[in-house]
Amino acid sequence: MAKDSRIGESLWFIWDGDNQDPFHEDSIVFYTEEHIDIEEDVVRKALASSIQREGISDSLSGGFTLIASGASGHSYAGYCLDSERQLICNADGYSESGSFLSGVVPITWVEIFDVY
Repeated sequence: MAKDSRIGESLWFIWDGDNQDPFHEDSIVFYTEEHIDIEEDVVRKALASSIQREGISDSLSGGFTLIASGASGHSYAGYCLDSERQLICNADGYSESGSFLSGVVPITWVEIFDVY
């Protein structure tokens, strides 16, 4: 897994893709492109900052707490021809339903629980 050398704090985004597996209904999922190590301090700080900017946490330390109690993983995401929203897929570009996706990129996701 590569060390995250990207510049800037706006690297994490709220997932708005069509399929949410393995994500839970009462959670918010943040993702970033590339497979990165979520245990790196700079990665956690950037994510905690995004959580705070989104208004999910009142403080940076609250963001760190949410990350620590959440779940994370690596996957891939791409686009179906008839959709502008990303779908989770395997490394070969196939979604769970068997559709072939284009523009497939590796992603790292972090699921934040009990935010509603």
